[in-house]
Amino acid sequence: MSKSYLELGETHCAIGHPKTAFWQWMLTVDHKRIGIMYAAVMFVFFFVAVFTALAMRIELFAPGAQIMDGDTFNQAFTLHGVLMIFLFIIPGIPAIFGNIVMPLMIGAKDVSFPRLNWATFWLYIFGCLVALTSLFNFNITEGEVLFNFADTGWTFYAPYSLNTGTNVVTTLVAAFILGMASILTGLNFLVTIHRLRAPGMDFFKMPLFVWGIYATAWIQLLATPVVGITLILAIMEKYFGIGIFDPSKGGDPVLFQHLFWIYSHPAVYLMILPAFGIMSEIIPVFSRREIFGYRTIALSSASIAGIGYLVWGHHLFTSGMSDIAKTIFSFLTFFVAIPTGIKFYDWIATMYKGKIILDSPMLWALGTIITFAIGGLTGVTIAMVGSDIHLQDTYYSVAHFHYAILGGVVFLLFAGMHYWFPLVTGKFYKESTAKVAFYLNFVGINLLWFPMFIAGYLGMPRRYFDYLPEFEIYHQVSGVGAIVIISGLVLMFYNFLSSWKSGEAAPVNPWGATTLEWYTPTSPPPLENHSKVPYVDFGPYEYHHAQPKVKFDLATMKRID
Repeated sequence: MSKSYLELGETHCAIGHPKTAFWQWMLTVDHKRIGIMYAAVMFVFFFVAVFTALAMRIELFAPGAQIMDGDTFNQAFTLHGVLMIFLFIIPGIPAIFGNIVMPLMIGAKDVSFPRLNWATFWLYIFGCLVALTSLFNFNITEGEVLFNFADTGWTFYAPYSLNTGTNVVTTLVAAFILGMASILTGLNFLVTIHRLRAPGMDFFKMPLFVWGIYATAWIQLLATPVVGITLILAIMEKYFGIGIFDPSKGGDPVLFQHLFWIYSHPAVYLMILPAFGIMSEIIPVFSRREIFGYRTIALSSASIAGIGYLVWGHHLFTSGMSDIAKTIFSFLTFFVAIPTGIKFYDWIATMYKGKIILDSPMLWALGTIITFAIGGLTGVTIAMVGSDIHLQDTYYSVAHFHYAILGGVVFLLFAGMHYWFPLVTGKFYKESTAKVAFYLNFVGINLLWFPMFIAGYLGMPRRYFDYLPEFEIYHQVSGVGAIVIISGLVLMFYNFLSSWKSGEAAPVNPWGATTLEWYTPTSPPPLENHSKVPYVDFGPYEYHHAQPKVKFDLATMKRID
């Protein structure tokens, strides 16, 4: 039997046949190893961003300067945003679980272009290194190294980003490189899903996580070039003085906002669609029921991806546009909530009369239903033009964003980590510790961000270094919430790392799931996943029965005629 992909000496490499474990990992083209390397790098940046946010919370714990001045605060929230958005959340689930799990789910041995997948990972690393160089300003003549990261926020709004003295251009170059990596990943996944599905698996027999990755890949391929062009235009204006966005040179700063959000709002769905796919895998397994409304969940993913291209204008209600345009963008923003509501209805219907098992993956999924519902419903209020005029650029919009992204995307990423941890490592984590970590995170996010809805409604502006005394209580409660959620994160990752090293061995399919990734000969899976290409024969509405209708012997992986 083939060795696990984690074992030394059993891997495919882009260059040569290295003998040492280090070079086997650095040069591997195995999709599972590449996904693990993505996870390792991304979570380093995740924790840097988390502790940067903690520093900002400490600064905001009381009015006046605490531990940093205003310029440092501006650079800190830009660093937090750039790391979280461009280096972690946007590439996170597709790069990690799209690599590790998606080929297994469709019965493929790897992605379509393994060497391109390897090159894309290193392109992502190169973009990360460029982003790190933009943190500092190196004065060679005087031997000084100064903290000089961009201070524009992660949106890089012109004309300020064109006139500030910080390292904005280097940050823009890093974002451009990371966008290229995203485009290539999406292209690879689209070809893989179209060309490498197991015999018998048509589109409406694919796992719903694969549907999420498929819809996301189209967004990566079609929307990301828009922001790439925008960043190039900003760099050209900065260096060559071409009047594109700077009004002092005849440019239009609102044009930058349009171009930026034409990408960045679809990017929100780029983040959430694969997360919804994780939810659609966990809910039926831990409810012991067939998924309700398989086809509507699948089509709603495609619908969200399509409608998501048309709603960017609600970010510009206060920037100046016609009343007709405001009405259209407001309507489209409401309309995109319909396929999302369909998903929520189908998930809840799946749980109805099910035998619900409250293991940690299910806890994260249920917690996400609550937190993302808060984020989604508060998004409806800022989709209305009248209320958005009042709430725009306040902490209300910041709280809404974090409930949707942290309470939606990141929580479901953690749900997927708990769900697929036995598959990836062959070990079990400590379930009691995992549950404590979940409750700390769930309580922490509500303590951290719910007071900000109130503060924002009362007029607390976002991105401010200081504030009036009447807002102090809200920031202090949020500061306590930050400590709670960071405690939960540290506990969760300690549980993962210690269990991977010395945890209890996990069987091949510990959850009793029915998708193909759980029906490999070993756990962790062997190098090329299935020793024989599986033949799939099950209907779309029979997808999550107690046993999969797959015509092959699970012991020998041979076809059963």
